[in-house]
Amino acid sequence: MLIQTERVGANLIVTVEGELDLVTSPTFREVVDGKLNHYDAIKHLILDLKKVEFIDSSGLGVILGRFRRLNQLGGKISAIHVSDQIKRVLQLSGLLKVIEIYDDRHGALENSWR
Repeated sequence: MLIQTERVGANLIVTVEGELDLVTSPTFREVVDGKLNHYDAIKHLILDLKKVEFIDSSGLGVILGRFRRLNQLGGKISAIHVSDQIKRVLQLSGLLKVIEIYDDRHGALENSWR
């Protein structure tokens, strides 16, 4: 798995490549939490899932954990470039109730303040 992060104002964009599963979710948590700890002003996490091939329950759990953390601060999570397969996993897990999906970065950034 490859993870890249970019801060844009109060937004942290996290680009994930590969699988988000039992093996890789601890790394995801460590990287994202490290950035959230470093930048106090982050209120919105944008997950770029264009190159994510698979998410299991561990991956869903780590996303939900980041949502809970940001939600306590009045923030939220969005996802962009979500394939139909990954969207279905998010839907079945119930995460689509707390994660907004946008086609691209522009849409997510434009709506990050709402």
